Amino acid sequence: MTSPLVVQHPIVADKMRQLRDETTTNADFLRLAGEISRFVAYEAFRTTPVVVTTVSTPVMKDAPAVRVETEYVIVPILRAGLGMSPAVQEVLPHHRVCLVGLRRNETTLLPDVYLDGLPESLTGAHVVICDPMLATGGSLVRVLDMLTERGASDVTVLCLIAARPGIEHVASRYPEVTIVAAALDDTLNEVGYIVPGLGDAGDRLFGPPVR
Repeated sequence: MTSPLVVQHPIVADKMRQLRDETTTNADFLRLAGEISRFVAYEAFRTTPVVVTTVSTPVMKDAPAVRVETEYVIVPILRAGLGMSPAVQEVLPHHRVCLVGLRRNETTLLPDVYLDGLPESLTGAHVVICDPMLATGGSLVRVLDMLTERGASDVTVLCLIAARPGIEHVASRYPEVTIVAAALDDTLNEVGYIVPGLGDAGDRLFGPPVR
């Protein structure tokens, strides 16, 4: 099984404690999700390529420096992925955002696509998926299928929490995909929620949907 990269940092661990807490408000949950996403993105792109250049400071001309030129296609999986994407956009200076919306089909129990904002071709693109809760892996695999159909081959997945069953499912289909998470939980409950997890990330970010 391909192992995810899990951020190991006491500040991140403390923020995860707050994020998991059932008493955390929607506003604080949104703030914490952004803060944690920033740490996850920093770790994920530690080895991103740079171009050697110079910069003139107030006290020196042409000081040695580097510049990031890679453009990333950031793909938040709606709706919970929206809680991560602003922080990831701040970390990656050159990007465009393409939205994908999925909902579970209550008959087949498989994810249906209700919004496809991906370009027709992603050949050569560096894709970053924002998927806060990697639980069963079904939604993530569906998005990876869509990306692969359009030529994407360099994909990094950023998560707040990943579950081992979901990691195993994704790795069985896409072993080359890099997954970076702030926490790794062991199990799912009978309805597919991560345990101990944090509940429904979308509801905790934005409140329950209006029926």
